[in-house]
Amino acid sequence: MPNKKSVADLSALSEQQLLDLRLCELPLQIQGTWLEACVRQLYAELDRREIPFKPPCYLADEWLTPDKEPVVGIPFYLAHPALMKLERKMMLDVEGGTRPWCMKLLRHETGHALNYAYRFYRRRKWQKIFGRFSADYGDTYRYRPYSKAYVRHLEDYYAQYHPDEDFAETFAVWIASDSQWRRKYQGWKALEKLKYVEELMREIQGREPPLSRGKRYWDIRAMRITLKNHYKKKRRDHAENFPDFHDTNLKRIFTTQKNELTAVELLKKNRRMLVQSVSTWTGEKKYMVNKLMETIQSRCRYLRLYVPEDEPVSLAKVSVYLTTLAMNYLHTGRFGRER
Repeated sequence: MPNKKSVADLSALSEQQLLDLRLCELPLQIQGTWLEACVRQLYAELDRREIPFKPPCYLADEWLTPDKEPVVGIPFYLAHPALMKLERKMMLDVEGGTRPWCMKLLRHETGHALNYAYRFYRRRKWQKIFGRFSADYGDTYRYRPYSKAYVRHLEDYYAQYHPDEDFAETFAVWIASDSQWRRKYQGWKALEKLKYVEELMREIQGREPPLSRGKRYWDIRAMRITLKNHYKKKRRDHAENFPDFHDTNLKRIFTTQKNELTAVELLKKNRRMLVQSVSTWTGEKKYMVNKLMETIQSRCRYLRLYVPEDEPVSLAKVSVYLTTLAMNYLHTGRFGRER
């Protein structure tokens, strides 16, 4: 194995040199970085609530709390500016890259860690309120954007993913000092969950958990995958989040050759009909179809696409494409085909 570069040396490496490194070769740690202050803030919030357990934090390949292990993994890229820059270039964003965002994610993962450390998920009342902990985790999930049965904390209504995520999100809202959850969630079914979390946290005040140590899965110190292959896999797994996801298919429907009618004009003129028809025949909510239309329209504008043939033919192709996407999402939770 090559000698590890110093932390300072990472900034001097080219992008290709960084991509050639294995995760286990990265000379990173939480101590001495801005993440250390975030973890200290988290522990202080737990202290204020008289919760004695402080989940150990380590650098992993992504945000995670391994199943039933009371430890918190923080993405390695947050431990160095050069790696945050690379993450942004590769993934278009840096998840947890600001102090407020990082704290939201830390509180969420701590909810998982406390659930595992004190084994709340085994309780009948926990299962009655949040659901079966043993429920399958899908690769994706379909959310109800207007549901008041769940708190709203992370993006994409993440509390609706799984009972364990519901608990973690509810805990994160509860512990945030500025959340004012009683007022904000008055009249919501989610308020019952928040009150139950408070009941549990009062119960464990001053009590050490039955399980305080956990296995640190996906610790970068044990991962030999190169950054290049790490991002190759990550970009494939998150393909739908990239702006160019629809580009290949849209270019098959439309053309870049200038014509009288633009693709955007066609979509605007028929948007209401397309949304109504696709929603009716697939059973997908208009909200999701409309959101999909917005994305496709935006890409057509960016690509400067035109209608290449008779309007009815292009309209039929768009309708079939939208229907296919909606059906994929309806049955798998993602617009593309299952991997």
